Amino acid sequence: MTQDADRRANRQRLIVMALVAVPLIAFFAVLGVALSRSGGVPAGVAINSTLGESEIQTEVARDFALTTFDGEVVRLSDLRGSHVMVDFWSSWCPPCIEEAPVLADAYDRYRTQGVEFVGVAVWDVDEEAARFIEESGASYPAGADTRGVIGVDYGLTGIPEKYFIDPEGRIVRKYVGPMTAETLDGVLQELLAAP
Repeated sequence: MTQDADRRANRQRLIVMALVAVPLIAFFAVLGVALSRSGGVPAGVAINSTLGESEIQTEVARDFALTTFDGEVVRLSDLRGSHVMVDFWSSWCPPCIEEAPVLADAYDRYRTQGVEFVGVAVWDVDEEAARFIEESGASYPAGADTRGVIGVDYGLTGIPEKYFIDPEGRIVRKYVGPMTAETLDGVLQELLAAP
């Protein structure tokens, strides 16, 4: 009887090991496929993993009012007549941190040419986002989309994400992920040169 009990115990152990091993093997197989498709760079939650310019249908940008970290209210429709870049970001987002000095520098160089930037913090803590703006040296208006309405209206898929709006208020370009100084300069110069 002891041999039968030992065989049953061994069989039960094998079944339990199989029940644990099969899902683990499947998980690691899926993880391996995902990493191979992303070039070995895993995407973070809410951080865009597909980068570059996105195809859009030119449409009028949804108006919004944003209370800045300075307590001012910026309304997108009040910026008509200027080229506007709306940047969605968060203080905890590594690509946003990397991009912050590029945006701050570009705004300082282009604001006298009829270009406005508006920073919209999403999925963030207001105090952390305000500190991030201060530390980045950004002088353009920025505030928090605390209820997520602006992000939803723009179809935000992750961060960072930028929407370029022409003087008539139409979205004409969308860029997903962080931009280099060269890429941002190229986009802004094209927009300024457009009739």
